[in-house]
Amino acid sequence: MVNAKEIEGQEFVRTLGRFLLAASIIAFLLAGFVHYLSVRRILRPIQSISEAAVEINAGQFPDKITPRPSGEVGQLVSNFNTMAESLKSAQQQRDTMLRDISHELRTPLTNINGYLEALQGRVIEGNPELFGSLLEESLRITRIVELITELDRWERGNVFLEKSFEPVRLDEILSETISAFKLKLDARFHEVHIHLAPFAMDGHRDGLKQVFTNMLQNIVDYDTGHLLAIESEMVQDRCMIRFIHQGEFIDPGEKELIFQRFYRLESSRTKKAEGAGLGLSISRKIAEAHGGEIGVETDGTHHTFWIAFPAGEHD
Repeated sequence: MVNAKEIEGQEFVRTLGRFLLAASIIAFLLAGFVHYLSVRRILRPIQSISEAAVEINAGQFPDKITPRPSGEVGQLVSNFNTMAESLKSAQQQRDTMLRDISHELRTPLTNINGYLEALQGRVIEGNPELFGSLLEESLRITRIVELITELDRWERGNVFLEKSFEPVRLDEILSETISAFKLKLDARFHEVHIHLAPFAMDGHRDGLKQVFTNMLQNIVDYDTGHLLAIESEMVQDRCMIRFIHQGEFIDPGEKELIFQRFYRLESSRTKKAEGAGLGLSISRKIAEAHGGEIGVETDGTHHTFWIAFPAGEHD
């Protein structure tokens, strides 16, 4: 016969078994719940990324995704936020550029259309002066398109596919550019002081000449004085070139704006200055492509435009 102790032992085993089974089930359910929360915590930002990607594809830019999780998912969220901000900035720049281009082209196109409509309606008769005005407006449009193309080439780096850097003499390029502007400078200034220090570097000859051309054209367009000084010197390991003159008012607190594309001084809107507010923007891109910098120091009317290029191995 089975004694009482054996019965108690069997009952204990069965109770322990039921307890372990219940504990296992509870542990399994808890583990599943924790796993669910963990997966949900991981999938939530991924779902947010997916939804944000759909919005971006539709041309909308959502708010930043909060990078709650750490590790790889957190890094993924951070990288996505950075990418979204870059896309948003690029879109804003594109929209601004399109508005600026539209604004710059509207005036010459309106003038051309007005002349042609008047000619068609026999309101006016064609004459050399009229045809000259039409040609001038047409050339203005061509110049704007060329400047936009030039700026795009330097921004994308496509210019280096056409011609790489080569050893050049910066002082010689600047001297050549000044000579090409001799008639304009003589007509504009009573005195032009030039002092150029020899400087050799690796550079894009046509690009560097474009920088100096844009700078001199900008000075001719906006000068209000009669004295121009152009000088260059070595400052530590850089060649510093300065263009010193008196010109249209530039707010010292907003001097960086003049290097933005399509920016023009308020006073220039009432007179026919060459260009379309792209010259200095192009010059900055070219200087930066050479590892250089470009800027201006001013008290409002007395301006010192400067360009700094680093010394190269050919110096």
